Amino acid sequence: AMAGEGSMFRLRCSLLGHGQDVRGLTRGLFPEGSFVSVSRDRTARLWAPDGLNRGFTEMHCMSGHSNFVSCVCIIPPSDLYPRGLIATGGNDHNICIFTVDNPGPLYVLKGHKNTVCSLSSGKFGTLLSGSWDTTAKVWLNDRCMMTLQGHTAAIWAVKILPEQGLMLTGSADKTIKLWKAGRCERTFTGHEDCVRGLAILSEMEFLSCANDASVRRWQISGECLQVYYGHTNYIYSISVFPRCKDFVTTGEDRSLRIWKQGECAQTIRLPAQSVWCCCVLDNGDIVVGASDGIIRVFTESLERTASAEEIQAFENELAQASIDPKTGDLGDINADDLPGREHLKDPGTRDGQTRLIKDNGKVEAYQWSVSEERWIKIGDVVGSSGATQQTSGKVLFEGKEYDYVFTIDVNENGPSYKLPYNITDDPWLTAYNFLQKNDLNPMFLDQVAKFIMDNTKGQTLLSTSNQFSDPFTGAGRYVPGSSSGSSAIPGADPFTGAGRYVPGSASTTVPPVGGVDPFTGMDAYQSAAAKVENIYFPKTDAVTFDQANPTQILGKLKELNGSAAEEHKLTEDDLIILEKLLSATCNTSTETPTAQQLQTLWRAVNWPEDIVFPALDILRLSVRHPTVNENFCSEKEHVQFIILLLKFLNPKGKQANQLLALRALCNCFVSHAGQKLMMEQRDEIMTQAIETKSGNNKNIHIALATLTLNYAVCLHKVNNVEGKAQCLSVISTVMEVVQDLEAIFRLLVALGTLISDDTNAVQLAKSLGVDSQIKKYASVSEPAKVKECCRFVLNLL
Repeated sequence: AMAGEGSMFRLRCSLLGHGQDVRGLTRGLFPEGSFVSVSRDRTARLWAPDGLNRGFTEMHCMSGHSNFVSCVCIIPPSDLYPRGLIATGGNDHNICIFTVDNPGPLYVLKGHKNTVCSLSSGKFGTLLSGSWDTTAKVWLNDRCMMTLQGHTAAIWAVKILPEQGLMLTGSADKTIKLWKAGRCERTFTGHEDCVRGLAILSEMEFLSCANDASVRRWQISGECLQVYYGHTNYIYSISVFPRCKDFVTTGEDRSLRIWKQGECAQTIRLPAQSVWCCCVLDNGDIVVGASDGIIRVFTESLERTASAEEIQAFENELAQASIDPKTGDLGDINADDLPGREHLKDPGTRDGQTRLIKDNGKVEAYQWSVSEERWIKIGDVVGSSGATQQTSGKVLFEGKEYDYVFTIDVNENGPSYKLPYNITDDPWLTAYNFLQKNDLNPMFLDQVAKFIMDNTKGQTLLSTSNQFSDPFTGAGRYVPGSSSGSSAIPGADPFTGAGRYVPGSASTTVPPVGGVDPFTGMDAYQSAAAKVENIYFPKTDAVTFDQANPTQILGKLKELNGSAAEEHKLTEDDLIILEKLLSATCNTSTETPTAQQLQTLWRAVNWPEDIVFPALDILRLSVRHPTVNENFCSEKEHVQFIILLLKFLNPKGKQANQLLALRALCNCFVSHAGQKLMMEQRDEIMTQAIETKSGNNKNIHIALATLTLNYAVCLHKVNNVEGKAQCLSVISTVMEVVQDLEAIFRLLVALGTLISDDTNAVQLAKSLGVDSQIKKYASVSEPAKVKECCRFVLNLL
């Protein structure tokens, strides 16, 4: 029996400190062996092992949230903060960043629109947050760098993977998504309910747990390798043991389970309904937090095991717990059929097996302990009071937690409606919003409000200063009507700052650069021994596509006009007008383009997509002229203009149209009006443009790289962090597929321009793993500019 003893976990200590549910735990870096806990009591606490006995001491209590704290993670040490930082997320939609020795936050990250319920940190100071607002955000220091959009319900779990630039999110929409450089690369489906937790096994594998009571092991490539069953209710958290593939899980079935070699090796029951969180310390001890506000630490080490008295006290507490049969944790219970106490004489067959007996009319639950070869009482099974309310607000509606979710039938034969409600809500306002959201008759207002009050027994919160007054969770003052499930789609452009754009002195004259290599200066070298100077970046003016053959373009236009349908046909006069426009914008005449010419061009670029390309080419050349640029990019016209060009970027459309639309967008940057418009619509344009990468057409790749470069030129002048993050993400994504060295060269110049004089951008580029992506271009022999530019960029990284 001795050999087996060391391998079973036993209580090490119970820690009291938090006034309410402990919702998050993470192992600390400083001091050694420490951990941090967060709670619904709105605090975070740092616990350190006390040298004398087996316990922990609360070293430090941190406050900064105005509502429950739901998650925590450690940001690794940096030069500035050699002891690392502590990040906490809360129901107040904020993330607080603390140092290890100050009770107030160093700074607060604002940006999420609902509860922040998961955090994960990466290299170079990056932080990933997941929220009930359906988005995840990537932060660097005190700035939001990018927002990951794609889930259709709350994000409950996030993790940064060891390989740079890869991130995972798990959601109430039952899926897990893998993101690379800010873009969704893959969606993992298989769970049948909310995904609640994620844990990383290696660069190639990870684990997930969910409300469907299963744990799944996945390969990054997408396949599910294994499903583990054992829990009988929601699984809230999962944590991996150091240096192996064993793990622990906790859940709503009052248990902590230890998994070894893919099997549930041990089940530890706790005297609390919800075991919210767990973490594994470096020495292999397990810390768990639960709805009773107590933190408990379990250990395999005999030296660290609690005294016999403490273990007895824990077992007594467990034996007195009340188990509600409605939760289904013990299966369907029929009290009449249960055996008596003599049933406990038969030993159990596996660790954690439960057995119910009836003694003097009372139903008791026991669990078998293999290591001690005895049945341990885990509680009395009591009939529930029939209330619909569950402890700690675990009722889920649209992926979020509420104190109550009522089902309301307005009339006999009509549909029933779900009404989520938190104790902190105003019953009248909730009723009013509920009726509005479901288009129901306002006459029902009194009835619905009264129904809410009757069914919550008038429970409302006392003044918020009384920290222990509210035993329930919920999203604060979330009002169902005010943010329906679709609130994830932000109004217009989630990346602001474009309006404040002050361009540099971009000259309005079109530089007469040939279309071959827009970056000259190659002949400036003396000898191989001379020091190569960086003539590549930061680039200060836009690169345009100027090559033109007006005769050929007009010839093609006339030919296609001949076969066009009647409603699209241009007259002879129209064709002469377009010829004049071309000569005016290709510097062959001194005339200024007229309104009539631009109206005719607008008609031509609205031709069907199979014949529109010569008209698009005229647009591409004309938009370089200040008059045309002002006309199409001004406040009045720009919406139609952008919609038109974005339509041609559809990867399923004709490649010629994709190419010319990208080139036209690049050429918009020559004038102030065009730059302003391109910056205002950056998010939309870049999101659409990157889709053209899939076509493997080198000219399209060069145009896409040039568009990115022109954005980098503008972003170098204004410090727009979100813009730079999006550009870096595009560069990283496009680098993966592009073969053509001219396109690579332009991406390298864009990268160099973005990160010049900006340490934040350098850190972000590193965290996306861009440095490892570009290393191979440092040894390209021809053209020399690729190798030289690449080396300059690597010097910055």
